[in-house]
Amino acid sequence: MSAVPTPPAASEPPQRIYLVSSPKIVFLYPTFFTALAAAIYGLISPGQHELIATIFLAVFGLNLIVFTFDFPRTTSLTLVFAVVTVVLGTLLLFRFNDQILPFLSGILKHFQPNANSTFYFSFAGILFLLYSIAYFNLRFDYWEVTPNEVLHHHGVMSDLKRYSAPNMKVDKEITDVFEFLLLGSGRLILHPQGESRAIVLENVLFITAKERTITRMLSALQVRIAPQRDTGA
Repeated sequence: MSAVPTPPAASEPPQRIYLVSSPKIVFLYPTFFTALAAAIYGLISPGQHELIATIFLAVFGLNLIVFTFDFPRTTSLTLVFAVVTVVLGTLLLFRFNDQILPFLSGILKHFQPNANSTFYFSFAGILFLLYSIAYFNLRFDYWEVTPNEVLHHHGVMSDLKRYSAPNMKVDKEITDVFEFLLLGSGRLILHPQGESRAIVLENVLFITAKERTITRMLSALQVRIAPQRDTGA
């Protein structure tokens, strides 16, 4: 008689998960990589500085819009893309058609941005330095969620504050559509039982996966500690 195969056991939830509130500068990574690409491309093909600089300025400008303003709805995303498309189309129209608003066409023809690879490498280096400082700072201010406790590690001396994790309510908010598209970022709100104030964590990266993991971890704990029913003799 052949043995009946047993179904694979469901994977156990992790025993801890770490959370940090990331600084806004993390959303400038498209500009960082564009600067690196522009620097390398400038070394390989030094004769197209104007095109490279225009692309860099376009990416940097769009990135600053995301960095500066909040777009909480999908309609905001559509509106921004529509405005950018109209503006770029209008600029190209005026640049290559002298008969339409000659004054503006003349201004656009004199728009010839230029920068060398040293500039782009320097720009990327400054951002990399700021990223390194931000990463180092996060080592001294982070949250650790376990099935039983929520631990807040903060300070150079690793000060610790504890909160109760069982029966904790977890809320997820997508505060900016662009930031969510760039790094899955959002606001995570923890409501530990017995605490009058909620724990609000801004700019939590990849928030959907982390919220699901925390919910799964706490749900598994509730199943384990649930009292058995007395079925009687």
